[in-house]
Amino acid sequence: MSNNDTICALATAPGGALGIIRVSGPNALSIVGSVCRCSVETAPPNTIRYTHIVDGSELIDEAVVSIFRAPHSYTGEDSVEISCHGSRYILNRVLALLVENGCRMAQPGEYTMRAYLNGKLDLSQAEAVADLIASTNQATHRMAMSQLRGHFSSELKTLRDQLLQLTSLLELELDFSDHEELEFADRDELQQLAQHIDLRIQQLAKSFERGQALKAGIPVAIIGKTNVGKSTLLNQLVGDDRAIVSDIHGTTRDTIEEAIDINGIQFRFIDTAGIRNTTDTIEQIGIARTYAAIEKASIVLWLTDKPPSPSEVSDITQRCKDKSLIILHNKIDLERDGSLHASEEVTSDMHLYISAKTGLGIPALRQAIYTAANIPSFTENDVIVTNARHYDSLIRAHESILPVIEGLQNNLSSDLLSEDLRQTLSILSEITGGQITPQETLNNIFQHFCVGKFLIFNFDIC
Repeated sequence: MSNNDTICALATAPGGALGIIRVSGPNALSIVGSVCRCSVETAPPNTIRYTHIVDGSELIDEAVVSIFRAPHSYTGEDSVEISCHGSRYILNRVLALLVENGCRMAQPGEYTMRAYLNGKLDLSQAEAVADLIASTNQATHRMAMSQLRGHFSSELKTLRDQLLQLTSLLELELDFSDHEELEFADRDELQQLAQHIDLRIQQLAKSFERGQALKAGIPVAIIGKTNVGKSTLLNQLVGDDRAIVSDIHGTTRDTIEEAIDINGIQFRFIDTAGIRNTTDTIEQIGIARTYAAIEKASIVLWLTDKPPSPSEVSDITQRCKDKSLIILHNKIDLERDGSLHASEEVTSDMHLYISAKTGLGIPALRQAIYTAANIPSFTENDVIVTNARHYDSLIRAHESILPVIEGLQNNLSSDLLSEDLRQTLSILSEITGGQITPQETLNNIFQHFCVGKFLIFNFDIC
């Protein structure tokens, strides 16, 4: 890859009514102008032109071109977006024309990489672009938008500034260590600042578990004996015949997984093999996978069609002691004793009465599942870490600042503390792709602490 190249690529999925081809680089305007019957190079920035795409005298398509001039474009370079008809033939002809006139096809992710290199995005925002494209529900969209709009970067900048302030004070203390009577900052105050920084780092790292659950989907295991209606329930929730339903016991011998959106949150429902005593080797493997699914799940739906035995209750509650357990009494449409009626929904704490076959009680079940997830409401302004790379950096930053806090408690020398602080700064900078330089530390000292004035007014050095 070279930033001196002008690149082109299809920016929309093929097969639609329209297709957009993005061109970016130093010669973007002249190259597009060479295949258009309109003046692109002299067009004002942020304007749209109707034109014809031509190959010599041959008309290829009628199109609209949008002109963006550096640095006011997605990549920070001169860019043109060609909107033409979505025919594969037309799009391929236009791309071929652009390549013939000096473009090269862009590599995967190259537009966003150029945006990063040209300072339009930092690394965390660049990664958010992929998350935004891959978002499938309200939660993942909000988290990606928050990161793309720089809220996470802003949090890191605040931590960076606080660490820089701490570093600068320690550097000053070190540089003027021969003036014992001069104290730049109280050690207790520095310790409080370091602890405050570490607390925020830990809070961001802790949000990763929640972010991963929202991004990957909250796992929900559907368990119970054979033929209690587990597969029917999954099909009812999905709205499709996803799992095989049969009166034959032991039909489901492996886990079946399906993602479902409830109130903007993605849940991963796992239909499992029925729990029972069996000599069938394959079915035993399926039951073992049922127990594994319980272990991994955040929420467990225990489906029954008759009162469970005390031993069953003990076994299931023990396996689900750290999870949200919802007990579902199924097949209420078959009740004949008058205690339940098909027109009623009876709920009690974490007990729900449903009919997986008819759908009775399913709306209440959906709400119960959402409530059991215990997801605090959040907006695009909230910062939730979803990237494993970011989480790893936050954990390492926490580990590197602990010696600083301990050193401040034990009155350790400034040079040793400064080294650990520089490491913390470097680790946090990995997330956004920036680095703290000695010059920045020096600038911070003179801009915020006014050393020259301080020395002149307090010491007779002339």
